[in-house]
Amino acid sequence: MVLLQLKSQFLDRLTPLYDAEEVARFFELLLNAFESKKRIDLALDPELETQQLPRWYQAMEALERFEPIQYIIGETEFFGLPFEVTPATLIPRPETEELVEWILKDANAASLSILEIGTGSGCIPITLAKQLPHAQVTSIDVSTEALAVATRNAKRNAVNVQFIHQSVLETEALETCFADQFFDVIVSNPPYVRHLEKHEIQPNVLEHEPHLALFVEDDDALLFYRHIGQLAQNHLKKGGKLYFEINQYLGKETVALLNQLGFQGIELRKDLFGNDRMIRCER
Repeated sequence: MVLLQLKSQFLDRLTPLYDAEEVARFFELLLNAFESKKRIDLALDPELETQQLPRWYQAMEALERFEPIQYIIGETEFFGLPFEVTPATLIPRPETEELVEWILKDANAASLSILEIGTGSGCIPITLAKQLPHAQVTSIDVSTEALAVATRNAKRNAVNVQFIHQSVLETEALETCFADQFFDVIVSNPPYVRHLEKHEIQPNVLEHEPHLALFVEDDDALLFYRHIGQLAQNHLKKGGKLYFEINQYLGKETVALLNQLGFQGIELRKDLFGNDRMIRCER
């Protein structure tokens, strides 16, 4: 089938479900993934045909079920680096890039020891390892499936990250794991979406991204921040920094928690959309 004819079918099927510009972007992403072509290639050769028709139809059906385009393609980009993503991992977001950028701007040592909590695709620890080649980066996650993806992503991006299968909520096991270890930086983008906020979540996220990495109970929304903060008090070097991505509605509450835990120099920052999204503090 001629690709321009396929594009017409693609737009007709999906524009009732998505914004027209978004559908056009989906087509271009799949065009590159399936055909190794760009929009200009179709303009230059309107008779280009596809040999991947079943894949295209499967992708259309998946998009009609609101599956994320990144899962359909199997990868995405974060901080200019390629990352495999699967339904076992959250899809990296621009707000998290801002968090990484903040850490990198603060980094002034030739060699840092960094602990990241909640590996997912590995986008945070791998990017830090790539940008700070002399840093020692460790990352933990409770999901073995996510750790497998992150391990492949580390190899793909040619960095060395130590991945550990461990829950941050298992305090005694965590203390055993990091006995006598102290870090310059601890960073986490933990689960922070309350169940009461589910109505705000888009179907492609709610129905397909891992709930384990997204949601917390309404009556203990800062559960992970409390555990990570306690870990940081025990395993950050004096003057070491703790960074969090946070729930936009719980900025003041998260600041108050970190104050209670004894952190200094707490700074709350907004993301590019104007929402409270990041916190940095110091032990």
